[in-house]
Amino acid sequence: MAEWPRLLTLARQGKLDLLEAALRDGDVTNRRCDRSGDTLLHVAARHGHLHLLVLLLETLGMDVEVANGDYKRPLHEAASMGHRECVSYLLAKGASVDCLKRADWTPLMMACTRQNLEVIKELMEHGANPLLKNKDGWNCFHIASREGHLEVLQYLLAVFPSSWDTESTIRRTPLHTAAMHGCFDAVELLLERCHYKPDSRDNCGVTPFMDAIQNGHVNIARLLLEKHQACPTAVDALGAQPLHRAAVTAQDEAIQFLVSELGVDVNGRATPLQLTALHYAAKEGHMCTIQTLLSLGANIHAKDGKGRSALHAACAGQHAAAAQILLSTGLQDSEDSTGTLAQQLARKPDVIQVFQRTNVNS
Repeated sequence: MAEWPRLLTLARQGKLDLLEAALRDGDVTNRRCDRSGDTLLHVAARHGHLHLLVLLLETLGMDVEVANGDYKRPLHEAASMGHRECVSYLLAKGASVDCLKRADWTPLMMACTRQNLEVIKELMEHGANPLLKNKDGWNCFHIASREGHLEVLQYLLAVFPSSWDTESTIRRTPLHTAAMHGCFDAVELLLERCHYKPDSRDNCGVTPFMDAIQNGHVNIARLLLEKHQACPTAVDALGAQPLHRAAVTAQDEAIQFLVSELGVDVNGRATPLQLTALHYAAKEGHMCTIQTLLSLGANIHAKDGKGRSALHAACAGQHAAAAQILLSTGLQDSEDSTGTLAQQLARKPDVIQVFQRTNVNS
């Protein structure tokens, strides 16, 4: 029998004649790839080679339910890659429609990561359960919301009208997920067809509006304000508003939207430490965001509950460029409530040099 790597190559290419010849006088039913644990059956299903599936199952007698190292069955592979004919054949040969791979993903969940409605329908018509959840608590509707597939979402709602009413293990809804991933059309559909409560919160207190803002999806944030009565100043479990979360992720357009259009206080405080958005941006070293906040009226001299300025935050994060911007804009180093100067927090040479240059110039 031919060497295993050559057999895998022939299987990927779907060269049935060459593969049949190479398989003579050899048993491949238990042969697997070293890393993935894939069999030839997995390879054939992944690449959509129906004729090879027939050979392996009907001539060589391989097990249709054979699992690889991730517990994927051939049906997972065919469904995830959108090969409807292979899916139909595997189901006809007795493949379990709701078999689970690692992290409890079903073939239907895998199919929902692709915009292939025909495969999804094939699985559903064979009894796939769209309400099953994976290890993270996501069902198929959650997954389709992440991908933003309108036709898939509409189909799932038509077949299982309650499929939208789900939360992940950390209480995130499909609306959170669609907003986070910037799926505008999906968010619009969910707001029209589903009944999510305004500003529903996950375990961290994050709302869909916060998800949209911190990921820079201002158009979705507008939609949530207009059609879902989202609150632009709601706070998460730590007490941070969307403005503060946008400062952490350097979403300058979202910050402009919140402050200039919605009138959110650019100097609003967050958490028991009384941090401003400028503190957050400085801690992360976001130079452009620091400049955006200052242009919108952020108080460069603001101190948190421990008397620390944004300069302390920049130095604690070892961000030389951020420290330089703050110093050049007029912020002077000063002691916090423990008597610690910002420059005393500097550890990296380039941060230390910022203060050395400043001291020389002064």
